[in-house]
Amino acid sequence: MPHQLLLNARIGFFLAIRHIRRASLWTTGLIVFVMVLTFLNLVVVSGILVGLIQGSIDQVRTEFTGDIIISAPDDKKYIENSPNLISLVGGMPEVRAISPRYSAGATLEANYKTRKETDKPDTAGAQVFGIDPARENAVTGLAALVGDGAYLSPDDYDQIIIGQFLLSQYVPVDDPNFAALDNVTVGSKIRITVGKVTREVTVKGIIKSKTDALTRNVFMVDSQFRSMIGRNDGNVAQIAVLLADGMNAVAVREKLELYGASAFAKLQTFEEALPKFLEDIVNTFNMLGSAFSSIGLVVASITIFIVIFINAITRRKYIGIMKGIGIDGGAIQFSYAFQSIFYAVVGSAIGLLVVYGFLVPFIAAHPIDFPFSDGILVAPWGETMFRIALLVFSTVVAGFIPARMIVRKNTLDSILGRN
Repeated sequence: MPHQLLLNARIGFFLAIRHIRRASLWTTGLIVFVMVLTFLNLVVVSGILVGLIQGSIDQVRTEFTGDIIISAPDDKKYIENSPNLISLVGGMPEVRAISPRYSAGATLEANYKTRKETDKPDTAGAQVFGIDPARENAVTGLAALVGDGAYLSPDDYDQIIIGQFLLSQYVPVDDPNFAALDNVTVGSKIRITVGKVTREVTVKGIIKSKTDALTRNVFMVDSQFRSMIGRNDGNVAQIAVLLADGMNAVAVREKLELYGASAFAKLQTFEEALPKFLEDIVNTFNMLGSAFSSIGLVVASITIFIVIFINAITRRKYIGIMKGIGIDGGAIQFSYAFQSIFYAVVGSAIGLLVVYGFLVPFIAAHPIDFPFSDGILVAPWGETMFRIALLVFSTVVAGFIPARMIVRKNTLDSILGRN
């Protein structure tokens, strides 16, 4: 039995090659084109949907958290023993740069000089970060995100850069729950109140980004901010850590834990610091992409079924003659299965070249401009290989069924063309 199966496979392979060589170039090209489109539908649709969120996640990492974010424990306002921890992390060979940050909630107020007593105060809540401008820029490239005005300098006194969505002219919706300041531009003066301390500051720059941690917050020089929060001990609220190329964030975090850093601070890789709802959205979009892609898979299977069925119907007499001269029906069925494999593999190969040779690097260099993220194309090799296997399997089944239907016909009826 195994010998007969192997013989049928060898004969079927020979017949498949012979048929493909003699087939119309236009017909073969059209079928392969359908396979390419199906492959792209399987990979690109879900890849774009997931990439929409992944782009946002990547922006949070590059523009705010770094590869590792060290923050105060949940029951503390700051990281105790911060100076020693900063020295430890900054001296690790795996670390390229770090940015210690002071942080506190604040109330912003604008137009207070022109407001009448009967007018409602023009206020908005925000988180204010005290930063070392050079160290922050080395980790997150914050200077490049200042769209209007200029970035902070170390000697700036009472100057801030502010996220765009704290200013009404940049807010896309008119929502009373989404407080923003009116008539504030570069050079405007606003008041910042932290606890019982109020200070008048000047807007030096406006941050334009799609990362909420930037667009709804305020940054000022740490030496100025420390005087507002009364912090002279050097204990910060956060430390953003950028690793050297090729370093594993989990391994570095575990190394810090061995050094005892977890006794003073919460250590998280950027992935661990992500809210759970983002993971749920990624999984949901992945499911939606797979559902949409399955429609294309069904269409491709139907296309192959129709093509093979019509081909087998028109070649009934030829199939009957082959059976009549002793070629086993299994060999004929194998030949159509091999033809289906050929179409699926060639289509997938071309699709791989398009996706990894063009689409992935092109979209990475020119992200899709979604309102809340710069979308990329997420196409992991493992998932792509699984989708190729799924495409090949469904195509083989779609080609095998009609071939079996025709082969099972009576040999004499097939030769004479009788139903």
